[in-house]
Amino acid sequence: MFAPAARLAYKRLLEIRQVFRQSPQASRSFSTALNYHLDSPDNNPNVQWEFSGENKERVKEILSHYPSNYKQSAVIPLLDLAQQQHGGWLPVSAMNAVAKVIEVAPIRVYEVATFYSMFNRSKVGTYHLLVCGTTPCMIRGSRDIEEALLKHLGVKRNEVTKDGMFSVGEMECMGCCVNAPMITVADYSTGSEGYTYNYYEDVTPKRVVEIVEMLRRGEKLPPGTQNPLRIRGGPEGGNTTLLSDPKPPRCRDLDAC
Repeated sequence: MFAPAARLAYKRLLEIRQVFRQSPQASRSFSTALNYHLDSPDNNPNVQWEFSGENKERVKEILSHYPSNYKQSAVIPLLDLAQQQHGGWLPVSAMNAVAKVIEVAPIRVYEVATFYSMFNRSKVGTYHLLVCGTTPCMIRGSRDIEEALLKHLGVKRNEVTKDGMFSVGEMECMGCCVNAPMITVADYSTGSEGYTYNYYEDVTPKRVVEIVEMLRRGEKLPPGTQNPLRIRGGPEGGNTTLLSDPKPPRCRDLDAC
């Protein structure tokens, strides 16, 4: 008796998949991490990809750090090397090449590449802006931060600006909740092999737009808190407790240690 309902559900699923295939860019808004793959002309298994001659030597060096029967342990550094070679993002053919090197099924490499947000599986800008989306940052206004960036740049999440300079994504927990909200800028301005991750904390919608324009002008601003009233993770206006060195315990002569 469930056959008609099952057929209807299957038909609807096919319709949804067809819409996604016709518009891969639109489908990205349904996923933060792009945990699926849709073939495109420049990103499909038929595109030839292999490590360059120089990087093949680096592959050997990386593998030398692991026992020969544990090649799969090198998956992360090899994916990073492939991403550097390919201009800051990982096509599926590069992941397949890594799978061949470490002699595992491709799905084992896909599992890693889809888990870690440092691996970009679509093209990114010279400056890839990542907004922290974890609860503390969200409570402190990270959605307003993302909205300000998207509106100012005229893109959607995971899209690249027409000039190729900027893209906006999301990263989960950047590990500095006390300075929420915050963003990370993956800076590829010196080439994919010399990229850096710079963290900017205590940001506001106004401040992230200022950061974008400073990057556009080629200016390098110091990372860390963007609140002039704070020093690193300290409170505004300075510490109010623990203003001197703690007294040693009475039961021990620390100088004698």
